[in-house]
Amino acid sequence: MARVEIRGEQHPVGEVFSERYAFVVPPYQRTYAWTNEQAGELLEDLLDYLGNSDENVDELNPYFLGNIVLIKGDRPDAQIVDGQQRLITLTILLAVLRSLVATEFAESITYRIHAPADPLNNIPARYRLFPKKRDVSFFQQYVQSEGGVERLKGQVHVDLSESQRNMRDNTLLYLREVSKLSQDHRLRLAQFIILRCLLIVVTTPDLDSAYRIFSVLNNRGLNLTTADILKAEVIGQIPQGVQQEYTERWEDLEEKLGANDFSDFFGHLRAMYRKAQARSSIIDEFREYVVPTAQDAQHLIDDVILPLGSAYSIVKTATYEHAESEVADRVNMLLQWLNRIDNADWAPPAIRYLSRYHNQPARLVRFLTELERLAASLMIRRQYAHRRAPRYNQLLHAIEQGEDLSKAGSRIQLTQQERDETVGALSGDFYLMAATPRNYVLQRLDSNLAESGAVYDHKIITVEHVLPRNPSRGSEWMRWFPSEAERSRWVHRLGNLALLTRTKNRLAYNYDFATKKRSYFATKDGISPFVLTTQVLQEHEWTPEVVERRQNELIAHLRKLWRL
Repeated sequence: MARVEIRGEQHPVGEVFSERYAFVVPPYQRTYAWTNEQAGELLEDLLDYLGNSDENVDELNPYFLGNIVLIKGDRPDAQIVDGQQRLITLTILLAVLRSLVATEFAESITYRIHAPADPLNNIPARYRLFPKKRDVSFFQQYVQSEGGVERLKGQVHVDLSESQRNMRDNTLLYLREVSKLSQDHRLRLAQFIILRCLLIVVTTPDLDSAYRIFSVLNNRGLNLTTADILKAEVIGQIPQGVQQEYTERWEDLEEKLGANDFSDFFGHLRAMYRKAQARSSIIDEFREYVVPTAQDAQHLIDDVILPLGSAYSIVKTATYEHAESEVADRVNMLLQWLNRIDNADWAPPAIRYLSRYHNQPARLVRFLTELERLAASLMIRRQYAHRRAPRYNQLLHAIEQGEDLSKAGSRIQLTQQERDETVGALSGDFYLMAATPRNYVLQRLDSNLAESGAVYDHKIITVEHVLPRNPSRGSEWMRWFPSEAERSRWVHRLGNLALLTRTKNRLAYNYDFATKKRSYFATKDGISPFVLTTQVLQEHEWTPEVVERRQNELIAHLRKLWRL
């Protein structure tokens, strides 16, 4: 076997954007993902390093921009394995500088963005960097071409991909920030980038060795996601003739889910096919348990990734559709509540069940009702991952075996002990429960009391005690609850709590009951958007008997809601 050489050379940016390299982002690579946060940090670092002195740029210490890895032979053509985020962002910054410096300097920057034709060598003019195919036209029109940045300023783009929005936003960010600099400072920045900013360029001539470098870089902690690695492996196994088609289908799903959820999706896939506690990385277990279920890479995408990814999108965004609209609304309401659970371990069973019974909305409602009940109980009882995961893995087995999940003993059903423990957690000092399950229960209860099925989306929802935790001496609270033991018994119970759409007022606990109702619990219209709080407003006094009655009523309602 021929020996493969891997070379690493140090070059300033001016030599990287030269006739040495003709950069292309290959189909298996991720899309452009840098936002204003990463792009802004790069500019700030460059400006801080450059400083405000008049020192000759040639004499400044070099600034190291990191490594880029390329598939490249003897010709300039270079596929970017790692480094496209920096190279695209540097191109954007150079384009912005070109638009703001004098013409003679702008022409020099253009040379770094656009290679002129070389007729003697039969080489046409071309841009020095081609991003992903779907972004090429946008990038050339609004960044790389002369006058592109000016055109971008006047455009209102609605239908842009996530990568194109990032390109636009970073261009406009750089335009705002660089415009604040003096002409001399802009020119020094351009010279500094081209002459004194260095990249280590690592090249390898073939795809196989590139994949190995890709994996090594990931293991060394560079910012490559699970989805990035798996995309490289899966797309790389597809014949060249249809590789672009499958790349676009993969990226359509990635765009639909968003980068973070797309990476999470592969963890859910691993869980669906592994159905046991993870013993190694998602990537390793995906290779071991998911890949062998498909005939080849194309079938893996067609039969596994795309259909289950579409199901995950519905689960995550609660956008199930069916001709039976009322039942579909019920499905989406349950999905909205599930997405408020403080973990996502419930998602693999939901994805699997939805993909299998997509056209049976009534069946989906029954399943999701049971799944939300189970997920809520596990959360309320503070059952952590090591206890949740086996339960959901057993449920996945039951779904795939087509078991009757309504039977007693099914892993989606709560045992009597689990029901008792859930009621116990709800009945005690409820306010002291962790914030997420506490708020979940209160909003779930309130929505059910309202019979609206609504999932609340108020920007601020806070939990407030009616009986204050530390009532003032001589207040009516002390008259109603003279015993410290009685106050301690009821103050943190469910029956003593209300929901508000405002931040907490530390002075409000001193209010007497009538004032608290009028000026704190009610809105300016004298009402509350929450049934739980409306119940409080309807009371004329707040005694231990009132709190106990309300406590029993609310616990009874939760028992009925979750069949406890």
